[in-house]
Amino acid sequence: MNQNQQLIKKFYDCFGKRDWKGMLDCYHEEIFFYDPVFQNLEGAEVRAMWEMLLRNATDLQVTAADIVAADDYGSCHWVATYTFSATGRQVVNKCKASFTFSGGKIIEHQDEFSFWNWSRQALGLPGLLLGWSSLIQRKVRRQARRSLDKFIATQDAATSISSQQ
Repeated sequence: MNQNQQLIKKFYDCFGKRDWKGMLDCYHEEIFFYDPVFQNLEGAEVRAMWEMLLRNATDLQVTAADIVAADDYGSCHWVATYTFSATGRQVVNKCKASFTFSGGKIIEHQDEFSFWNWSRQALGLPGLLLGWSSLIQRKVRRQARRSLDKFIATQDAATSISSQQ
């Protein structure tokens, strides 16, 4: 297993342990992330997203397979099984991840998965009937962004308070 394959493996091992700090250690400072829900995130937004998701995860299970990597590019398939907190519904999300590396770290991470498959599990009947539609997709994306922005604001406020003490 080469260095970049080991980096991907470490990332998903940490993910499965809900170790967001370990995951972030795999990322370059200028990380770019994309997935169908959060869409484009950069730097601190990516770090905050993983911290938010993993702090709130209660029953997360993650497996990664088919890890391949060369000097600049890598990929894997991974599966996350968890309870979607907004609805209490069980989700098994099957993803393909693509990575670009720089300086021994992941500088670009893109996850691909079926939004409709995810939404029918996470949202139930509305996701089954309308998860393919831009209406539901926009609603889910807006809610995810609001949650992330609120989390970042809370973290910024906590940092500000602790620095004043």
